[in-house]
Amino acid sequence: MINLEFIGQNVPVPELKKDVVREWLCEVVRLHGKTAGRLTYIFCDDDYILETNKKYLNHDYFTDIITFDYSTCRRVSGDMVISLDTVRTNADKFGVGYEDELLRVIVHGVLHLCGINDKGEGEREIMEHHENEALRLLKQDAFNR
Repeated sequence: MINLEFIGQNVPVPELKKDVVREWLCEVVRLHGKTAGRLTYIFCDDDYILETNKKYLNHDYFTDIITFDYSTCRRVSGDMVISLDTVRTNADKFGVGYEDELLRVIVHGVLHLCGINDKGEGEREIMEHHENEALRLLKQDAFNR
């Protein structure tokens, strides 16, 4: 069973149904032929994610998520740092609800842990497909108890 942790770094933890998110992410991982281990989400502001991006990746720009992969064999584990500022900006930019964009980013990190990339040619479209499939899964009645 997945060990899911939400931490706020300079920001409050978003109000999410943690049990629903846990079950959903477990199912996403299972559908990708893996098992879920420890997943930690660190919610932060833009300043914190920029500092993290510079320190660990030598990138001098804002992003919505940074995924640190600690997976072994078929067991996915990792830390995901999510800027709630960038999530809100992107929700406005793409004309979607804040919670919908937040859930997309949350599953985006898990999909990276499952081996799906989004930086190479054609990979962004593949990632978006998997994100959309995962979000459809979440909207099914099984997860909306």
